[in-house]
Amino acid sequence: MPTLIAAPTVIEAAGNKPKLIEEFIGRVNSETSDLSIARMTSPGGWTEPAQTPEFAEYTLVLNGSLRVTSQDGSYTDVAAGQAIIVPAGEWVQYSTPADTGAQYIAVCLPAFSPDTVHRVNL
Repeated sequence: MPTLIAAPTVIEAAGNKPKLIEEFIGRVNSETSDLSIARMTSPGGWTEPAQTPEFAEYTLVLNGSLRVTSQDGSYTDVAAGQAIIVPAGEWVQYSTPADTGAQYIAVCLPAFSPDTVHRVNL
């Protein structure tokens, strides 16, 4: 039977500035562990700690620009209308250095969990 998700749950975000995470499907809002789907809204100048998650992350940028940095310091700027895939176990750091910030959809497979994100202290 289909399950309606009437509203997301706001999840606390890591980073140097407040970022809004609205989980629609995942461990918190729908008790789904197979995958998670969240809408992210991050301000300009936001950056989060690097991570080596146990999940793959598929990200679609809706507006603004998201920077995805690799362990070697190289980065990819993902613009509105573009997407990026980060495999499980990959060292990655997300940020929105442009003044406009970004709004994007993140899909994690399996679902995001604080226990499996493995934040890296820089």
